[in-house]
Amino acid sequence: MASKARPPVRVSSVPQISDGDGNHIHNEILLGLPPRERELLFSKLELVRLRMHHVLHEPGDTLKSAYFPNSGLVSILSVFPDGKSVEVGLVGKEGFIGLPLVAGFRTAPTRAIAQIEGSVLRVDGETLVALLRQCPTLDRQLQQFSQIMAMQVTQIAACNRLHEVNERLARWLLMSADRIESNSVPLTQELIAQMLGTRRSSVTVAAGMLQKAGLIAHTRGDVRIINRRKLEEAACECYGIMTRQINEWQNQVG
Repeated sequence: MASKARPPVRVSSVPQISDGDGNHIHNEILLGLPPRERELLFSKLELVRLRMHHVLHEPGDTLKSAYFPNSGLVSILSVFPDGKSVEVGLVGKEGFIGLPLVAGFRTAPTRAIAQIEGSVLRVDGETLVALLRQCPTLDRQLQQFSQIMAMQVTQIAACNRLHEVNERLARWLLMSADRIESNSVPLTQELIAQMLGTRRSSVTVAAGMLQKAGLIAHTRGDVRIINRRKLEEAACECYGIMTRQINEWQNQVG
């Protein structure tokens, strides 16, 4: 089971959309809000830097806070009584952590853990619930993101059951790269194995296959995508299914 890392470094002020000093809000949900809702919400946000392995919540925790990821990568894990866990979702700057609050629930069913260090914009849970009544665009976007996450969880569950490790690894690397907007994914094979719910030796073999084919290059603590087009071809159909569905929904509301 993952253990909590040191407390995150807190920053006193939340950056503006563009403050001219290199500090920007990158979270796509926040960037999509109208000016009035930004004004209501942004004053309640706190920028929090997360180190790798920092746990945002565990199953059963009361959700005292919600988070808008600004950079980095957060994994959503299903945790079993014996301590084993498997990843069922990935969230980057496109998303939000704390969806049960939007539905009126107060506890977390999963573990949310930072897999790649970055930052989040934290808001008090009760404050968020109150603001949703005044922020219809925010409420709608969070409802839409909840559907995206439900679709992702369903597809990943099927993927973990039906597809080979090398196909799942390719799919996972593509999903991670999309969310951090980088072809370099700074994670060890051991951690990737935990996310995929398989043995490290299986990930080593799968990564070796992808590297031999010229699709990736992996060293300790880093996996770099060399040929994205061919990696997409090597991935199972789940990556394409999820990407197409998200694009279709975005076009419907765009």
